[in-house]
Amino acid sequence: MKSLDMDLDTDVLVVGAGPTGMLLAGDIAAAGLRVTLVERRPHGISNMTRAFGVHARTLEQLDARGLADELVSTGTPITELRLFRRLTLDLDRLRTRFPYLLITPQYEVERLLERRAVTAGVDFRYGTELRGLSQDTGRAVAELTGPDGTPVTLRARYLVGTDGVRSAVRTALGLPFPGASVIRSIVLADVRLAEKPEGLLTVNGVGDAFAFVAPFGDGWYRVMGWDRTRQVPDSEPVDLDEVRAIARRALGSDYGMHDARWISRFHSDERQVPAYRAGRVFLAGDAAHVHSPAGGQGMNTGLQDAANLSWKLVAALRGDAPDPEALLDSYQSERHPVGAMVLRSSGAIVRLAMARGPLQRTLRALAARILAAVPAASAKALGMVSGLGISYGRNTRRVPDLELREGRLYELLREGEFVLIGPEGARPDPAPSSPTGPARLIRATWTDPADRSTLLVRPDGYTF
Repeated sequence: MKSLDMDLDTDVLVVGAGPTGMLLAGDIAAAGLRVTLVERRPHGISNMTRAFGVHARTLEQLDARGLADELVSTGTPITELRLFRRLTLDLDRLRTRFPYLLITPQYEVERLLERRAVTAGVDFRYGTELRGLSQDTGRAVAELTGPDGTPVTLRARYLVGTDGVRSAVRTALGLPFPGASVIRSIVLADVRLAEKPEGLLTVNGVGDAFAFVAPFGDGWYRVMGWDRTRQVPDSEPVDLDEVRAIARRALGSDYGMHDARWISRFHSDERQVPAYRAGRVFLAGDAAHVHSPAGGQGMNTGLQDAANLSWKLVAALRGDAPDPEALLDSYQSERHPVGAMVLRSSGAIVRLAMARGPLQRTLRALAARILAAVPAASAKALGMVSGLGISYGRNTRRVPDLELREGRLYELLREGEFVLIGPEGARPDPAPSSPTGPARLIRATWTDPADRSTLLVRPDGYTF
């Protein structure tokens, strides 16, 4: 049901039309609420992007929105991650419909999420920039500048900043973004190769340089490299010869790189905002946390932030939550530790890649041997990188895609509601001992008649 509060222009204002913002906005609009999404850039999705990998848990979240299978058709699944020529992580061991890392450019993810958001009724406003922000007990008020420079004021029940590492929302809130640069002068290039690498994903570091090569699946390859001896500002020009030289040092070959369609230089920070919520304003994605590209977790973490927050905002706006403030606060308590974990894990990978001295290289080799020899250690590493092992405290854990009488669980989750699974004919009390108990739910039945248990699954695919 649409909100009828005439003192508001929209129920939720989302600032930033990247993947995180579009998934969030699409979820809220699909629930029948008013959503406005503003973006500083003009309309048009660039085909040049840093993100290129979609992990298993993100694919599950996209499956719960009917988008995963189409996205999979755009990319190349990788079932094996080889790191530092010593360690192999077998993704096909993951218990999921998507036991792999999908290599596909970010613009494919954005294309599907934008289409879904438009279909759901999101009000897109491109070329619109946030200039100021205030809030009171009932609303957040955004002062914006439109495409022609005209001032615009939008009033919303809640506002979410998904506007990246230089977030105008975070700045307007006056929130700190503590951290530091972890690595400078990283080069990226999308190229053609004359020689195909041995593995689908090739990664290695040699102390003074590291590089990786990954295929997009359409003949183009993404190359990333770093050279300790050439630490220059992001503004310093980069050409294909520099990328080739780094690859030869780190990987032993440049694989005949040619016809670069995009080359860039950037630096990588490790930062996290202390609070993901400030009253009626929330932060998600790179606006809340930023880390090294190692592990390919940036876009994935942002999309999972959005999946966690969207259903909570819907429940609070519809009056479905027994304690809406506690429910909204749980976004901070659940997702902030995940952001901190991603900073640690991605930072560990990049520091291992940058290992320089004999002792550091020995420690890297030892870590690789432990992960290879200890199944529990490698399983934990797989769970963290893929997102399948992420849980919220002791009891709130991911539910796999169960086969039920009514169909697959993640197909049922496409309704955006809780799913209560139980034995045939049972009508159990669905209310958990938590402030997030559902007012609406879908009932489903175990395929095994002997199973008399019940399971309550949240809209984001977690159970209590």
